[in-house]
Amino acid sequence: MLVVVAPGQGSQTPGFLTPWLERPGVADRLRWLSTVSGVDLITHGTESDADTIRDTAIAQPLIVGAGLVTVLELFPHPGEAFARIAAVAGHSVGEITAATGAGVLTAEQAMVFVRERGRAMGEAAGRTPTGMSAVLGGDADVVLAALAAHGLTPANINATGQIVAAGTLEQLAALAADPPEGSRVRPLEVAGAFHTEHMQPAVATLAQHARSISTHDPRIRLLSNADGTVVHDGRQVLSRLVSQVSSPVRWDLCMETMRDLGVTALIEIPPAGTLSALAKRALPGIEILAVKTPDDVPAAHDIIARHGTPSPLSQSPTWRLVVSPVKGTVRLTSTADAGDSVAPGSTVAVVTSLRDELEVTAPHGGVVVEWLVEDGDPVAPGQPLLRLHPSEAFV
Repeated sequence: MLVVVAPGQGSQTPGFLTPWLERPGVADRLRWLSTVSGVDLITHGTESDADTIRDTAIAQPLIVGAGLVTVLELFPHPGEAFARIAAVAGHSVGEITAATGAGVLTAEQAMVFVRERGRAMGEAAGRTPTGMSAVLGGDADVVLAALAAHGLTPANINATGQIVAAGTLEQLAALAADPPEGSRVRPLEVAGAFHTEHMQPAVATLAQHARSISTHDPRIRLLSNADGTVVHDGRQVLSRLVSQVSSPVRWDLCMETMRDLGVTALIEIPPAGTLSALAKRALPGIEILAVKTPDDVPAAHDIIARHGTPSPLSQSPTWRLVVSPVKGTVRLTSTADAGDSVAPGSTVAVVTSLRDELEVTAPHGGVVVEWLVEDGDPVAPGQPLLRLHPSEAFV
């Protein structure tokens, strides 16, 4: 079972796109996405220095654009991906890349959205001197308590022993002067306190843009970095892409869901390395590949051939399915039977996991074709629970 992941801001390095320009068609695709985003992806991916590509307004389109172009080297015919990838996920801005790969957004929508995201977050960061620091090691509860005591937000909970604190520079300085027991604090070179309340102005900007963006439901299990759940409604995916700007990234929970799925291999697309390193510690025993240059493509094709299994969502019209967000036990709350109508937004089931109890709704509504589970069944993340036929009453 294969999962493909897309990295976030901070993964970019000077010149990382240079070797990819030797591949036929890559430069042309990058030029097109550069035109759409208004950011020269080729220049910034090959010639610009570290300080230049650290700029949020440049880094974010560069990372998403690079991911969208290079993933086509793994799947030259995009439709093939739906039959080989069990799940996708992206860290922070990488979730835009993942959502596009899952079919929620077009490449052009993604590049416009990430352009506005980078600009808005950069502007929000300029309002108050803020930053981020990695807290490495220490007991997680002790670290989180220390952050709360200093008024800081755990902006990224990436894995055991790696939590990123975010807040004002004064708050971060106080944390560095009094680090949690058994940990060390390392400042990060970022423009501001991303994934915190300091980014609320950017959320408002993106929410306005999102109202004009059309979406499709994912054709591959899409793991949300807000809570690690499988999200199967395109509008909800877009809503989460907006709200994640000021909300913590729970990459630890995404990897927990990968473990629940029984993932056997993970491929990280460019600019790769960060998420692969986290997976090696959190998901021992699986095959992991960071695709950094075209030299890694043959190894990726081999992994895809050996571990590729289709997502259950790719074999059916996705808008007819209601799926489980997590691994757990399902309890059916709807009494609707075959032929009965289910109203849009109705709660049809509850899934109880080890950490939570989540309601499952039918976003689009429709007429029940068949239940695919029974009350009390164990379910996997993204497993279809109910098949609905669209109803004219709800169109």
